[in-house]
Amino acid sequence: MHKKEMKKKKYSIFITGASSGLGKALAESYAAPDKCLYLCGRNKERLYETAAVCKEKGAEVYTYQFDVTDAFAVQEAILNADSVHPIDLLIANAGISGGVLGEPEGGSQTRQIFNTNISGVVNCVLPTLERMRKRKSGQVAIVSSIAGYRGLPYAPAYSASKSCVKAWGEGLRGWLKDENIKVNVICPGFIKTPLTDANAFRMPFLMQPAKAAKIIQKGIAKNKAIIAFPLPMALGAWLMSALPACIIHPILRHLPKK
Repeated sequence: MHKKEMKKKKYSIFITGASSGLGKALAESYAAPDKCLYLCGRNKERLYETAAVCKEKGAEVYTYQFDVTDAFAVQEAILNADSVHPIDLLIANAGISGGVLGEPEGGSQTRQIFNTNISGVVNCVLPTLERMRKRKSGQVAIVSSIAGYRGLPYAPAYSASKSCVKAWGEGLRGWLKDENIKVNVICPGFIKTPLTDANAFRMPFLMQPAKAAKIIQKGIAKNKAIIAFPLPMALGAWLMSALPACIIHPILRHLPKK
């Protein structure tokens, strides 16, 4: 008597900001016949373009159009996705930059950055964790930045927002370890995306999104606490965070403005 062959569960990944840049590269990097991808973004046309590439690679793909600042829409999408295939990995990637083209981060821009980069991440992580904690399994990757290691004069709101989610992710990792939930914080340097295209200065170690996605994918697979790259910038950021204010602040003030 032969046993019926069990259908192998697909590894499911929920990615925000998947319509362009790093999110798009991550989706395409993960796309494979054994993957189920939930791709999220604000731009429907670009989101469908990403989905088409991933489907060509054999992945099962679902798209959700929403803004991460809309907590209700985010929760609705996450609960819907989790009911199709329970989410194994959430990559909270969606975010915006600030201080572009020398423009100061005024009041409205500061609020927008905090709302997207902090509240938007919280909106994605909390409902996902609620499901994962019930299952006692899952993984959450939060995209921060090298800029999150220290407050930067040329982008105070942006660096503050990335510092906030970095610290939150580090704390969650320790808190959820006993519940078999993995948490990783991703701190990239400069990646060539629509966000960095607005920078009017030379960006050291500028990396293509596909290469960055591969580094992140390997780091997540190894369950690294902090996935910071490229190495020279990661070391520089660590040193920058360790130096006293009287030394580092005069240096930071002379960095190129965004």
